[in-house]
This record gives sequence, structure tokens and C-alpha cells, in this order.
Amino acid sequence: MPPSMIYSCHGAAKQVTGSCHLVRCGDRQILIDGGLFQGSREEEQANTEPFGFDPRHVDALLLTHAHLDHCGRIPRLVREGFRGPILATAATRDLARIVLLDAARLQEEDAARAARGNHRRGEPPAPPISTLDDAFSALERFADPVVYGDTVAVAPGIQAQFLDAGHILGSASILLHLDDGRQTRRIVFSGDLGSPGRPLLRDPVPAPPADFVVMESTYGDRDHRSLPDSVDELYEAVNDTFKRGGNVIIPTFALERAQEVLYYLHQGLRRRRIPERTPVFLDSPMAISATEVFRRHPECFDEEFAALLHSDDPFAMPNLRFSHDAADSMAINRIEGGAIIMAGSGMCNGGRIRHHLRHNLWRDKSSIVFVGYAAEGTLARRIINGARRVAIFGEEIAVNARIWTINGFSAHAGRDELLAWLGDHPRRAVMLVHGEYDRGMRALDEALTARGVTARMPGKQEPILLD
Repeated sequence: MPPSMIYSCHGAAKQVTGSCHLVRCGDRQILIDGGLFQGSREEEQANTEPFGFDPRHVDALLLTHAHLDHCGRIPRLVREGFRGPILATAATRDLARIVLLDAARLQEEDAARAARGNHRRGEPPAPPISTLDDAFSALERFADPVVYGDTVAVAPGIQAQFLDAGHILGSASILLHLDDGRQTRRIVFSGDLGSPGRPLLRDPVPAPPADFVVMESTYGDRDHRSLPDSVDELYEAVNDTFKRGGNVIIPTFALERAQEVLYYLHQGLRRRRIPERTPVFLDSPMAISATEVFRRHPECFDEEFAALLHSDDPFAMPNLRFSHDAADSMAINRIEGGAIIMAGSGMCNGGRIRHHLRHNLWRDKSSIVFVGYAAEGTLARRIINGARRVAIFGEEIAVNARIWTINGFSAHAGRDELLAWLGDHPRRAVMLVHGEYDRGMRALDEALTARGVTARMPGKQEPILLD
């Protein structure tokens, strides 16, 4: 009798982005995530390649959270025939609407721009990865939201339980109960894991007992700087920059990092750790929309933060200014010093941050403060790695600003936190995904092997028997 329980990784295999996992149980198939590949041009080319499975035969998709590298290919899945339900928490569903529509709009704009160049070269235009119509069709597939801790039926022989992952608003680890009529198995997908003890969200729920674990390894090779030290360094960066007469530019991830940094800026202003009248600009329509979603989902918050929202809302501090349109964004660049400017995208591969870098990166009075992960091949990674000149909008820009990298704000758990989440439950195997192969993934593989845990680093589309 042929094997009936198989796992295969169709994104984030020996790399960080593009999370997409297929589980076969009997004659049923489900997906965990359908993310976009991000980073270098070569990595992004994978977004147009075959999935390695037929979307028409997938019964359901379970979404861990709304980051683009976990949900960005869902519109393409729907366009190519996926007709099953999409299961996610309420907050993830609300955030995914913002993320997918914004991504589709940008992809249409990029495709139109590229088509004009192709037309001049006499080449046919390349279609966008997904369109706004694709995104709206995908949003129609979302089922009623899943509540943390509830067990839901996904397909015959497959049940799922969503557990708080503490990564971003609504994020989840997912425990699957598989039963093919001959045997049962439990497999848990970590999704992306946050750090315990953060001010906004609850701590991640530890991994439950399971036969198999599919686990992220983004920071499998190192721990983060402590959060209090990171907050102190943020205030130091602000004060040092203002003394030099420049601006503080913070490339911002719209979901979670923007809101957490706003929280600490609010605390710094209130406690006079930074100048009291400092103007703070949030120049990211997506981050502005996500901040409104935050207010609608107190069920995801740490109890202390939920209480703070009612008494001293950090998202409504007096000097915070939301830049909704392009004219507002351009006006910011007339400010030569004394402002904190937060803009997307966090990896600097697109969005309004590139305009602010163009106006500030060459100025030795200004500072660029990175507070999140930067994938290989991105503009952010090149700046962090010490590039002296970078190209922005086709123009060579000197890197004269002071560069700060404060990794204690990362939304991902560090090495010891990953190991603590996994715990000491016996496992048949732990599959490592979502990490740089030569850094986090191999280091975590060695740490698990030293503990006597069977670890694997699956290749892309490699079938792994769960029987």
C-alpha cells in the first residue's frame, strides 16, 4: 500500500522567504501558508515558477500570519485553481486584506513600468505576479476566523489547532491531527515565532507534543540583544543624531515593528528620554492601516498593553503625524534635521523609505536605524553589510549617514528562545525551514543534533514520509 502521509516544503526550504508547506493525508492535501519569495532578483524569480503541486487539488489553506512572505502567493494560488477555504485568526484575516491588496497594487504598477521598457525593446510584456482582481478573489476564500486553542475540522481525517505564536498580531503556530484510517500522526508548524516578554503581544505558546515539528530557524545561530538594552540604544541613536543636526530614518515593517517602535518612542517622549517635542512621522499607508487594525483586536494583546490603550494610547501621541498621501511624504523631505521618520518597507526594496534614504543616506548628520531582519540581496542588507555606495532609483548614493542595527526589536525568536519553544518532548524529527542555510539553519541543526534530536533540512519539494 503506498504511503499516505507526506510532508513537502515548497518555499522557505534552505532559505528565509516564500513559506509554503504541503501535507498529504490519504487522498486529501492541505497547505500551510503560501508566501512570496523576497530578496534578490533570482529569489524573486521563483514567484513565477511552478508550485510543485496542482492548486486545484488542494482542499484547504491554513495561514499562520499576514506577512507577505507567508501569504503573498495566495492570490496566484486562487488564480490557478485553488478553491478551498482559507483558515486564519480574525486579526490575520484583517491584516491579510491590507497586505494582499497593497502587494497586488504594487505588482501591477511594477508590471506596467516593466512593460513600457519591454515595449521599447520590442519584447512582450510580463504579467504581474498577481492583480487586484486576484487579491479580491483570494480574500473571498477566507472562512470564518479561527479562535486560538479551538480544534477545527479542515478536511476528512485532518483537524487543526491554532496556537498563539507571539510574532505579529494574530500570528499562530498550527498543530495538525492527521488520521488516514490506518494510523494517526501529529505535526506542528511553528510559523514565525516571537520573543516572550514583549510589551504588545502575549508570549508564544510552547510547542505541544507532536511526532513531527516544522520549525523556523531565522535566528538559529544567535540570540538577540536584550530588549531593555535595545530600547536604550534606540534613544541613544535619536539623541546622537539630533545633536549632529540630522534626521533619524527607521525602515519599518508595517506589521508589528512599526507599532512596537511607536510604543517605545511614546515611552521615551513621556519619560523625557528623547526631546519632548520631537515630530514623529509614520510614512507608510500600510502601517497606518495596520495600526487601526491593532485597535480592533485587543484579544491578541498582553493585558498591560490592552489597559494602556484605554488610558494613554501610544498610537495617538501629540507629535505623531500620519502621512497618508504622496504629497505628505514628499513634504517630509524638506525637513533637514530633528525628525524621526518611519517608512516602509523594512528591507528597503520598495516603498517610501527609498525616497527618504535618497534624501538622508548621503548626509553625515543623519542616521539610519534598522530594527528588523534584512534578507540577502535587499538594499537594507547591503547597507547593513557596509556598502559605501548604493543605487536608489538609478542614482548612486554615498552612504555617509551613521548606520545603527538594533536587533533586539526583531519579531523573530532568538536561538535560545527557539530551543525553549521546542521543549523536551520526544519527536520523530524536527524539520528546519525559514532560515539562511549557512547561518541560522545549520547552527540550529547542530544544536538539535547535540541534544539527540533528529533534525532535517528539507530541500525544495522533497517528499518526507510521515508514516
